[in-house]
Amino acid sequence: MHFSLIVLSGFYPAAQRALQYADSLASCLGGHLVLLHVNRTSLFDPYVFAGEGWRRQELEEEVDTGRLLAQMARQLRAPATVEVATDLLPPVAQDLAARHSPALYIVGVPAHGKGSYEPIVEATLELLRAQQLPVLLVPVNSQAYAPPRRTVVAADREAFLLPSSAAIVSKLLPAMGAELTVAHVSEVEDDASCARALRAVQQSGLVPGVREVNLRGYPAATPAAGLLDAVADTDAELLVVQARSRSYLSELFHRSVTAALIRRSPVPVLVVPVEEAAHDPTPHPKQAADEHLLWPK
Repeated sequence: MHFSLIVLSGFYPAAQRALQYADSLASCLGGHLVLLHVNRTSLFDPYVFAGEGWRRQELEEEVDTGRLLAQMARQLRAPATVEVATDLLPPVAQDLAARHSPALYIVGVPAHGKGSYEPIVEATLELLRAQQLPVLLVPVNSQAYAPPRRTVVAADREAFLLPSSAAIVSKLLPAMGAELTVAHVSEVEDDASCARALRAVQQSGLVPGVREVNLRGYPAATPAAGLLDAVADTDAELLVVQARSRSYLSELFHRSVTAALIRRSPVPVLVVPVEEAAHDPTPHPKQAADEHLLWPK
């Protein structure tokens, strides 16, 4: 299987840990790395009012960064190239996707208190908006292996499908060979909801060809708490969560479960954009915990 991983790269611990994880993953599965350095991630061009002079100055300052990253790339086990850009605007992300066909972006998450997690959350949201690509968030203190040996897939009872831009995940997850557990979180025990969550994952195309998938339910007051319990309970080394398009509202994003997981998860979190599946006519009672399991409206 041939694939590319775009790693947001730099010289601080979070970026270094993300690169280390990406190198292990790519070298084991036969992938190619793209070390991408950007000053900022944005939906809007900051040079509209500042002028092109500022852009040229920043590009000149990035020459040394590019040289040092190229030196770093030569020390990796997986084949790697370097990309330097002043901003990761949607057109830049589209160009990168066209030239490298990335399976996902990889972003390092700083330790709590040593860098705010909100910019990471916002960058993730914008990357998903720009290209609907999966994003892997790697905590700087994570000791998890790559590829992971055990993976938790978070799921609510709602059916979903992978968009074409994220289809590579359906090949990447099975190729990792990890033991898979579908985790369903609810405020009260509900075996029927657990069964629907497992069926949603199996019918989504997320893990085709995987015969054995464990199913566990976790009663918890909040989805984030339940998913963290699932990670600890299964000794998982990767957590997979969904990003539903209906919840792409930046003003609510900081309150999402994913934001809490980014802040607290001890293992990498793979955020996968998904599409709503056709409406399931089967009647079933709604629960507040189900409606807001991953990405609140």
